Amino acid sequence: MKDRKNGNKCIPRLVIGAPRGRSGKTTVTIGLLAALVRHLKLVVQPFKKGPDFIDPGWLSRVAGRACRNLDSYLMSGETIRYSLLRHSRDADMAVVEGAMGLFDGVDLEGSGSTAEIARIIAAPVILVVDTTRMTRSVAPLVQGFMRFDPRIKVAGVVLNRVARRRHEQMLRGALEKYCGIPVLGVIPKGKKMVIPDRHLGLVPAGERDELEQALEEIARVARECLDLEGILAVARQAPPLEMAAGGDAPDDGMPDNKPVIGVFRDRAFSFYYPENLEALQEAGARLVYIDALRDPDLPQVDALYIGGGFPEVFAGQLEANEGLRKSVLRAVEAGLPVYAECGGLMYLGRQIFWQGRSYRMCGALPFDVVMEDRPCGHGYEVVEVTGENPFFPAGSVIKGHEFHHSRLVNVDRDVRFAYRVLRGSGIDGERDGVVYRNVLASYNHIHALATPRWAEALVERARQWRAHRGMGNI
Repeated sequence: MKDRKNGNKCIPRLVIGAPRGRSGKTTVTIGLLAALVRHLKLVVQPFKKGPDFIDPGWLSRVAGRACRNLDSYLMSGETIRYSLLRHSRDADMAVVEGAMGLFDGVDLEGSGSTAEIARIIAAPVILVVDTTRMTRSVAPLVQGFMRFDPRIKVAGVVLNRVARRRHEQMLRGALEKYCGIPVLGVIPKGKKMVIPDRHLGLVPAGERDELEQALEEIARVARECLDLEGILAVARQAPPLEMAAGGDAPDDGMPDNKPVIGVFRDRAFSFYYPENLEALQEAGARLVYIDALRDPDLPQVDALYIGGGFPEVFAGQLEANEGLRKSVLRAVEAGLPVYAECGGLMYLGRQIFWQGRSYRMCGALPFDVVMEDRPCGHGYEVVEVTGENPFFPAGSVIKGHEFHHSRLVNVDRDVRFAYRVLRGSGIDGERDGVVYRNVLASYNHIHALATPRWAEALVERARQWRAHRGMGNI
């Protein structure tokens, strides 16, 4: 809806936060989306705070719309507001799932926190509280979150993992007497609001169709346990937002004249921000999706984008698809521009060692990959471009994030690196970004809204390759 007086956007919206991680934010958010979309038939735009691929996959699947990431460490406040308004303009409301504790950020000021996102988009917060082994103490806990930062409005509470009826009465009574805040949901302990997970988090939403049963159960529990009308009332408390600068980029040329960028997108490689793919299209590219598990060879493309995912889980199938692996190797050697992140880095190496076995990969880059039980890199990564590479000028500082259980071994001595790591782990704690011919492969995941030059550079390289190919030079 619009405020007719000033033309500002009045989008009902809210943020799902919690005192700490593992309180149940994701399952409550998924349940709320499912109930709003499937039961009330609303159009709901989901967002996820911070860098994440797996949770947004579930939120996208439930809402039927691509979830977007809002990250105040990587993005400006103006960019965040623009993204929220742009992608919610045809929705009935927006729901933002937070991360970690509400006020947890990268420093003592709470930079990059869920609370900072709520402040930037002027959204009320619903606090999900794990009430395990807690009764009256819920009041000072919630009261502290209500008063800690007066710029943040904690407007309601969802009580999670409530033991029994008497437990619920104690919790409700304490919040009513001491906080005066509405209880917008009570989820009993033992209710089946669980999604299977693995070493990097939840199992990706697109990976197993049978997980639809888990979503149906979560939706049913949400309808029974959440006060949907009360939650909608909270979302409608959000004030109008001014539209930030920006707009949709014009289409660039006819489809046949556009450079073609191949994107590995399947069960092994699924970690892509929708903004990254859109940025490539808006920069003038046509995208062709490639299934690394099934496609027998590489189609005719002018560049490759290989994102992250779980290549180790599907290593046997990747190895078995020898035709595609060899096709990628030939293309790399011929000079095809390739940008790869994390899982893509692993795929371009010689082999992956996991669970006592080794699996052959492309062999385009001179290293092997070993999977570990614990993360080898986790969190924001900031790098400075120090070496020649196809996509970024020297001296650039690039913010992104990493989350990998793998490390590189048997790295050739003469390998070239593009990045010096300023924050994070990268490949060896000091360097990241392997460069070979027109390939740049790193552990650093970037977001196009935070690194707008990336899409333009990749598309320009693809144009150059297309012209090179058209002149019969390959």
